[in-house]
Amino acid sequence: MAGEGGFPSRAVLRRPALRWVDVLVAAALLGLLYGLLRLAPALNAPFLPDTAPSFVSTDPSNLPYYAVRSLTRMFAALIPSVLFTFVYAIAAARLRRAEKVLLPVLDILQSVPVLGFLSVTVTAFINLFPGSALGLECASVFAIFTAMAWNMTFAFYYSLISQPQELDEAARVMRLTKWQRFWRLDVPGGMIPLVWNGMMSFGGAWFFLAASESISVLNRTYALPGMGSYAAAAIARGDLGKVGIAIGVMMVLVIGVNALFWRPMVAWSERFRVEESEAAEHPRSVVLDTLRRSSVPERLGRPLRPVGRALDRWTRPFGPAEHPLFRPQKRERTGDVFFAGALAALVIFGAWKALAYVQDTAGLAEFGHAFAVGAATFGRVVVLLVVATLVWVPVGVWIGMNPRVSRFAQPVVQVLASFPANFLFPFATAFFVLVGIPLNAGAIVLMALGAQWYILFNVIAGASSIPSDLREAMTLFRVGGRLRWRKFILPAIFPYYVTGGITAAGGAWNASIVGEIVEYGHHHLTATGLGAYIAQATGTGDFPRILIGVTVMSVYVVAANRLLWRRLYRLAETRYAL
Repeated sequence: MAGEGGFPSRAVLRRPALRWVDVLVAAALLGLLYGLLRLAPALNAPFLPDTAPSFVSTDPSNLPYYAVRSLTRMFAALIPSVLFTFVYAIAAARLRRAEKVLLPVLDILQSVPVLGFLSVTVTAFINLFPGSALGLECASVFAIFTAMAWNMTFAFYYSLISQPQELDEAARVMRLTKWQRFWRLDVPGGMIPLVWNGMMSFGGAWFFLAASESISVLNRTYALPGMGSYAAAAIARGDLGKVGIAIGVMMVLVIGVNALFWRPMVAWSERFRVEESEAAEHPRSVVLDTLRRSSVPERLGRPLRPVGRALDRWTRPFGPAEHPLFRPQKRERTGDVFFAGALAALVIFGAWKALAYVQDTAGLAEFGHAFAVGAATFGRVVVLLVVATLVWVPVGVWIGMNPRVSRFAQPVVQVLASFPANFLFPFATAFFVLVGIPLNAGAIVLMALGAQWYILFNVIAGASSIPSDLREAMTLFRVGGRLRWRKFILPAIFPYYVTGGITAAGGAWNASIVGEIVEYGHHHLTATGLGAYIAQATGTGDFPRILIGVTVMSVYVVAANRLLWRRLYRLAETRYAL
């Protein structure tokens, strides 16, 4: 832009001043990059399975390094979890024939415990990277991924199938392509539940950190440097002092992650709330405010804009995106018979091969024993869900519908949910032994420490996402007490509660692996249940019983999902979607 006489104007010649906020953000990014580069050689260190150590050093001076290694694995698992969520949830919501397969598969994947995945994948990853610790690192990251991905996928799937019809019509009028609709409607519409469930999944993954870093399969234990393996070594030695030190470091780590990452994400996701009147208060984050004042993120994202425009152009020939509830009836009828037949043949063949393997090893009668002990775990899961619902639904509504309370309570809830409760198992074991509580009852408490938060987080997300205009209408009409709960609050949070309930149930089954068999020093407590059955089989490398245990657990979880949770999903979709 030229001024008088053809010379550039002052606005062009003026250079933006170097601001402290830009220096701070740039320094933080460079520090993060430097740390990752320094950490990279350790990930590819020499590794020999026969000589690998079974325990890590419990010297407290190693804890800062262990904390960095564990945190790196957690975020390395979060990235593929988000990608998996986007791809899998979109396929399940948009492809109706594929949905009939993808949702049951997701039920099964959610029901398979972390140890079930580890028993199969550890050897494969080690062989994929022979002589390198990278294979064991990949196995650990994959185990953490299995503790994160399913809950996030369920949450994003529900947000897709419950999109408001008027937004679908607007997308059609604007002729958005599938790619444009995904980034401008699907992701923004599901961002609030995705962030909350991502935060919960991240916290749930902390719960399985010990099993993911101190891996016991085939009568072998492989230990990776990390907080989980440090705690496992201290617990095995009965050193409560060092367990306490690990708990202190974990509290600092969890609080730091929530303050620097999840709190900004929660505050940022508020921009995607759909409502006609603005809420009185919004979540705030010092980190997010700092990033918004800085020009560094905008400059880093500028080179990616041509890529987004190119993808918009490339996807336009595929035509406009269809609404998730759109059903081409003729296509479904003509293709479903062949699709269902091929799927049934595949399932029957796989089941026949598995039964033949079990018959030749453990014997089919072992299924009866597994179903019997599974009934005990099923009873614990039911008790856990009932108690967690009665306790946390009112608390979640109170937090979610009161912005001032939420501002103080959300960080506390995030820390409680993110803290790996199995670090407290030694103290719980000592208490059970001292008081004389059998683990058959105490296991419910231990399982609840890792599973109850799914209900609380989803209820908070549901209550906080209720449009302000509806809240104001209820206040204006003076609707209160039991009527307000029955006609307004419970229907509004019902879809979120269903997501929380189904993931809490899956999390409880997974938590039974570490909650039904606990050790501290010379104390070894075992409860009657399917979790203890699978943990013992995994520790001894008994593949037939691992297969039996995982199969029986899958049957229990899929049956409960089909008979209860899927029906509640349909009810939420057809009757209670805002």
